[in-house]
Amino acid sequence: MSASIATEIRSGSFPTATESLIREFQSRRPLRTGSLIISVFGDAIAPHGGAVWLGSLINALEPFGINQRLVRTSVFRLAKEGWLDSEQIGRRSYYSLSAQGRTRFNEASRRIYSEPRKAWSGDWCLVLLAGVSGEYREDIRKALGWIGFAPFSANVLAHPSPDLSMVEEELAQLPGNDQILVMRANAFSDRKRYLKELVKGAWALEDLDVRYAEFLQRFRPVYQAARNSRRALDTELAFRVRTLLIHEYRKILLRDPFLPDELLPERWNGIAAYQLCRNIYALVAGPTEAYLTASLETADGPLPPADPAFHSRFSGQSEHSTKNNKEHNKRQ
Repeated sequence: MSASIATEIRSGSFPTATESLIREFQSRRPLRTGSLIISVFGDAIAPHGGAVWLGSLINALEPFGINQRLVRTSVFRLAKEGWLDSEQIGRRSYYSLSAQGRTRFNEASRRIYSEPRKAWSGDWCLVLLAGVSGEYREDIRKALGWIGFAPFSANVLAHPSPDLSMVEEELAQLPGNDQILVMRANAFSDRKRYLKELVKGAWALEDLDVRYAEFLQRFRPVYQAARNSRRALDTELAFRVRTLLIHEYRKILLRDPFLPDELLPERWNGIAAYQLCRNIYALVAGPTEAYLTASLETADGPLPPADPAFHSRFSGQSEHSTKNNKEHNKRQ
């Protein structure tokens, strides 16, 4: 974000902050419309049944600088890639999450809306590929990379605290999984400095930390504007903020391996980014829901209310997040 835009947001109201965010988003090239549509489906449409009339989706995305042609092209491509299913009723087209798309959204949601740091026992999960046929290795690396594993050597993928249920789900879908050996290990020698260097290189943590810092710079002024607003937040503006908030956070978070504190650099920006995202979401979620149910349509009428799981987003308050909350508020 440019210094001039950041200054403008700091000095302005919630509408001013929202407009500046939109302009900054529109200035990017390429716009990557498909990625934004995925964010909208995952955050806004999935909790409401997962289906929407294309016309109302086009109207919702127009303020982001995305025209009708780009939306139509992007949803058609997402359908071809297996993310969406389409249905034609009369002259109207409706798009809904496919089974594959819903599975991927559910996996992503478990990471996006949950407390990212958990207590660590010191154990490591190792996946040994020495016995895996060459034709299967790349797919296995990609699948486990999606959930945070990194290569420690040509034949060893590692993670200190993975979601084991996600490991099982990913491996169950892969050919050659009967050739994989998954082990639990513990480093018994005291080589903390070497281990941190190994971790730093394996997961490119410096680049990830920079991206979290940019997220904080972009959205801290928006949080201040929303929190200090003396009026109820405009529902459509809240939708725009929530969409860009989750869109930007998702792009960074899905690259985050969710390492325990013991292995992270000091003053890791991912902690503050999670707390900031959670705080802004709490402010804009309600107004956004009012906008969605009033403005988006399905084949059966207005978008239905969100399912119960929606109301538990960002609700987990772990000991770790409680401990860091005061520091986060100071930095905002």
